[in-house]
Amino acid sequence: MNQILNPSRPRRRFMLAARLAGAAVLAGGALALAQVALPAESAGRLPAPAADEAAGATHDATAVLAGGCFWGVQGVFEHVRGVKRVLAGYAGGAAATARYERVGGGDTGHAESVRIDYDPAQVSYGQLLQIFFAVAHDPTELDYQGPDHGTQYRSAIFPATPEQHRIAQAYIAQLERAKVFHAPIVTRIEDGKAFYPAEAYHQDFLVRHPAYPYIVINDLPKVAALRQFFPQRYRAEPVLSGVPGA
Repeated sequence: MNQILNPSRPRRRFMLAARLAGAAVLAGGALALAQVALPAESAGRLPAPAADEAAGATHDATAVLAGGCFWGVQGVFEHVRGVKRVLAGYAGGAAATARYERVGGGDTGHAESVRIDYDPAQVSYGQLLQIFFAVAHDPTELDYQGPDHGTQYRSAIFPATPEQHRIAQAYIAQLERAKVFHAPIVTRIEDGKAFYPAEAYHQDFLVRHPAYPYIVINDLPKVAALRQFFPQRYRAEPVLSGVPGA
């Protein structure tokens, strides 16, 4: 994604081939999984978190996660039942540098992130983490994801509460013990970091540009994997950010 100068205007010469490839990915989960290998040997092998939020919550909650380019991570969670809104943005650095052009330099402390507003009565924080580790990104890649390199593409969790920190820490330890990944998990837990929404043209990018070559190759397979491995969590109609101009 760091090679794209104006992501709001996909190049026309790629559109036909990308549109055909995108249709194939959406039509066949098996093809999608063949194009981009899942980080675990099988996403279906990831256990549910042993530690999770207490049941019975009556108010909405927020999770902030970073797993490479925020287009794909946002696109995955926009298809999760119980999620009410997902914003692409930046976390880990200062407000003054929370701009795409600055974050792309890799020296701001920010990671491309998503803020997920969700209903804990429908989906828990632990269940969101299970999807995050299983299909949204590869937690074994240190300071990169696929074609995107730099600390701004790191795997990170930004807990909003001590309980979220405890759940994230426990789940990472659980996954390490289960040995479902081919390499150690490098996901960082970073407390006390604010989230800053990204520019409007980044919001809902996967939904608005499903034929964009980067999306076809890197991100549509993740949505297909969500549908295949978490059918009870998958929603066909995505929930959108609602950001004006997106």
